[in-house]
Amino acid sequence: MNNITTKIKVWDAPVRVFHWLLVLSFVGAYLSAESERWRLLHISLGYTLGGLVAFRLVWGLIGTRYARFASFVRGPAAVWTYLRSLLSGQPQHFLGHNPAGAVAIILIFMASTALVGSGWAVYNELGGEWLSGLHEGAANAMLLLVGVHISGVLLASWLHRENLVRAMVNGLKNGAPTEGIGRAWTSVAVVLALAVLGYWCLQWRGAPRPETSTTQAVAVAAKLIESCG
Repeated sequence: MNNITTKIKVWDAPVRVFHWLLVLSFVGAYLSAESERWRLLHISLGYTLGGLVAFRLVWGLIGTRYARFASFVRGPAAVWTYLRSLLSGQPQHFLGHNPAGAVAIILIFMASTALVGSGWAVYNELGGEWLSGLHEGAANAMLLLVGVHISGVLLASWLHRENLVRAMVNGLKNGAPTEGIGRAWTSVAVVLALAVLGYWCLQWRGAPRPETSTTQAVAVAAKLIESCG
């Protein structure tokens, strides 16, 4: 492996924007799940989650070097070797996702797909109570996977003496100059962010407006008069 010499660009802009929008969408959808008042927010963030995962699957095929699945998805042997290296105190170093982290990411994508699919079915009343149970189970599984992922990131940050959270913000990690990506593809990240913001704006503009207190009072009075008559 090349000697570590400088800060290089590893995570392109679309990967980083996707990552933080996914975090925002899942957290917001999870917190608003039990509130009827925030139903539209929950649904909007859920669909956003699905759209983000769809984008990432495409970007995982055509994106930059470390964004591509081919660069970090490995078989069981590679995962086991990496885990053993952690236990030995001499962990293998990967500029992109390590094999264990890749497993967590793929499972998060699978849980997200189940979560959004079951949520769409429940919203459109296409199934019974079992779909509601599946939706809730997928949400809890997603929460568990996110917790495992965060724990893994913190552990790897400590073992490798590098801030992986900061790397997902600025895209920089330690490596040889020849190992960095040549282009950040900021334009794609901007389009992604604008698409999400545009969808949220359309959802907000199309939301039914709550009745004013005066209108509600008139409606109640009319019902009372009707019942007395």
